[in-house]
Amino acid sequence: MKTRKIARQTIAVHSYNTIIVGAGAAGMNCAVHLYEFLTGKGVKDAQKRIAVITGGLKLGASRMSGSDKQTYYKQGTSPEIPDCAEEFAKTLLAGGCCHGDLALAEGISSLREFSHLVQAGVPFPTDAMGTFIGYKTDHDPAERATSAGPKTSRFMSECLQRQVQACGIEIFDKQEAAHLLTVGQGKAKRIAGLVTLQRSNVTDSDWGLSVFLAENVVLAAGGPGALYKTSVYPEGQIGIHGLAFQAGLAAENITESQFGLASIKFRWNVSGTYMQALPRLFSTDANGKDEREFLADFFPTMSKMATDIFLKGYQWPFDPQRIENHQSSLIDVLVFNETQKGRRVFMDFRKNPIGNASMKPFDIKDLEPEAYDYLDKAGAFQATPIKRLAHMNPLAIDIYKENGIDLYKEPLEIAVCAQHNNGGFAINKWWESSIARTFVIGEMAGSHGVKRPGGSALNAGQAGGLRAAEYIANVYGGNVPNYSKQQKEINDQVTSLVRKLNTWKESSGATAKAVISEIQSRMTTSGGHIRELGDTSKALQEAMALYKAIQKDGIRLAGLKSVIAAIQAEHLALASIGVLKAIVELLAQGSGSRGSHLVLAPDGVEIHADVIDQATGAPLRFKPENEKLRKSILRIELDPKAGDLFKCTTVTPRPVPTERKAFEPAWQDYREGKIYQA
Repeated sequence: MKTRKIARQTIAVHSYNTIIVGAGAAGMNCAVHLYEFLTGKGVKDAQKRIAVITGGLKLGASRMSGSDKQTYYKQGTSPEIPDCAEEFAKTLLAGGCCHGDLALAEGISSLREFSHLVQAGVPFPTDAMGTFIGYKTDHDPAERATSAGPKTSRFMSECLQRQVQACGIEIFDKQEAAHLLTVGQGKAKRIAGLVTLQRSNVTDSDWGLSVFLAENVVLAAGGPGALYKTSVYPEGQIGIHGLAFQAGLAAENITESQFGLASIKFRWNVSGTYMQALPRLFSTDANGKDEREFLADFFPTMSKMATDIFLKGYQWPFDPQRIENHQSSLIDVLVFNETQKGRRVFMDFRKNPIGNASMKPFDIKDLEPEAYDYLDKAGAFQATPIKRLAHMNPLAIDIYKENGIDLYKEPLEIAVCAQHNNGGFAINKWWESSIARTFVIGEMAGSHGVKRPGGSALNAGQAGGLRAAEYIANVYGGNVPNYSKQQKEINDQVTSLVRKLNTWKESSGATAKAVISEIQSRMTTSGGHIRELGDTSKALQEAMALYKAIQKDGIRLAGLKSVIAAIQAEHLALASIGVLKAIVELLAQGSGSRGSHLVLAPDGVEIHADVIDQATGAPLRFKPENEKLRKSILRIELDPKAGDLFKCTTVTPRPVPTERKAFEPAWQDYREGKIYQA
């Protein structure tokens, strides 16, 4: 490390071959593999050429999110059911808008990376013969899913962190990403590194800045978790999408967020056995009074209502194609409908589902075959939901107990929440972005299409980390950077950042708290799981106005320490414009309801006569999906000359590679490094 004086600030300057921004399961995995590849190529002290940089080692989705038995989706390992990478890829491609080479790469890397996690110590269960047990998850035609319990991704990141530390790779913790440094223009443009603030070093005269320079940058900072008010993202999951847009990275499928039912006091997905245990769902007024069995009036029988509650377990994501004819996503609509009335919705594991006067009382024997047979095989015919949950998955109860909620004693408040973004920044088959030498992995990468099997994101993060590390080591090598010729460009950007932060000390603009609150409310209302073109267009203009106000007036600091929130507020404001712009463009193309969002249309399909659009007072109607658009991908990138700062284009999904060479020529391509040129 060196220090340098820039704009009257003492700047710590670090130089590495590769910096990895983000310390979740994807980032840690990439660091381990890069060390292995560089060491294998004879690079001395490879560990000194890699750094992991994070805003909080114990924050983020990998460490803090999960569900009943958080799913890891891999190629099948059943001794009875055959599976292969091509079939795996077909499943990932089924929803459309997904690149075939990425899907195949995830399938091919699946078992290699799963085995790596097992060797790292993640406790995935086996039977007595060593078979890794599988089960079926959402959008999954096979039993490819497995789990290490509610904390699967936490176990992954912790085990991989131990490997990183054993390699001797340095982890820089509590570093808030403030700016991605760029050098060059056009095709020669590069992201040269990252500027961070370390909170403990912020003083009246010094912002505690560090500059991390690198030949290669791997962005693994997770999804845009702070964009939504109604969210199951952990509060430590902010995202740096605005910084990436500002640096010039193109994004794809950024419109395709996944939404589903989750608890809101403690943010946790209520998928899987939480629903399969068949809890009672009811609503109350804002004060917790006036309990109502709000589902009962929308289902013809108790059997159908209870079966749909069960099916929400592995049909957890909200899906507009599962609404009509009393399918399981009608429950999401009805939960949202209650909250729009100002009411609160709860799950109660102490009581079985309750119907209305026209329904038979709940009897588990009346369930439809799919639900009944599952519970029969699981031996889960206990008298109450909490007993069934305790029998099938006691760890699902424990995770709430650890966070101050006793499911034996109290109901669980829930809502339809933002949970994951299937899109992200555009990548090629080596997870390299639209800017050379910058790679994007994990949820920040746009590797998924409209739909994906539950748990496939964990596999994608591991596959992406492997692919990026392999390419860096074999194509770009292990050198450290020399940016002496670009020093003025770098210094100018650091100076500009310092000046901006200094002006915020005297700003009369809004506070970071107010800015973030406005962004989150707007995104949940207009960019969430219920969308309408006119409303989202209006929201886009409001987001633009907010961002322009920030650029003009700055963000008012409520004390020096609030500079971290102010930095986050500014880049979240830009990210919200990008997401809303993409949504407006997609809706204007006539996409209709797809993935995990419903598009309202006055001439569309009626959900139910009593499901009312609170804005119009008329029955809620939606536009079905335009399936032709599954064959295109919406791409968006920053364009300062555009009226709303972004430009959109449409690209055709890349096909699944079909070339298969004989062993000898394929071996020659490998020896000569030609596999990295194709």
